[in-house]
Amino acid sequence: QLQLVESGGGLVQPGGSLRLSCAASGFTLDAYAIGWFRQVPGKEREGVSCITSSGGSTKYDDSVKGRFTISRDNAKNTVYLQMNSLKPEDTALYYCAAQRTWYGCSRYSRVTSDFTYWGQGTQVTVSS
Repeated sequence: QLQLVESGGGLVQPGGSLRLSCAASGFTLDAYAIGWFRQVPGKEREGVSCITSSGGSTKYDDSVKGRFTISRDNAKNTVYLQMNSLKPEDTALYYCAAQRTWYGCSRYSRVTSDFTYWGQGTQVTVSS
């Protein structure tokens, strides 16, 4: 069965850090661009970050630039999202997704239908 599984979410105080992981089973991630997305109830899902299959290019939403870092370890078949200086507005359900279209990460936040595989999400709550 082909699936993505996120982990690493939890409750953290403002200013704290978390590292999310996105692990694949049933397929290898090295041919896929991976995006991280988040969603709050009642709001649209938004793109947070994306990394190309080679890891050579990354993209970030303006709201997380300088605070979040996306990386990948293809040997471990896992992509990470290091989140530092967390804010209450970062609270959301975080998803990872994989796609292998020609577009890579170029339109990841605008055309989520490019992404073939989605995880179930991991909850991140930033609160004091």
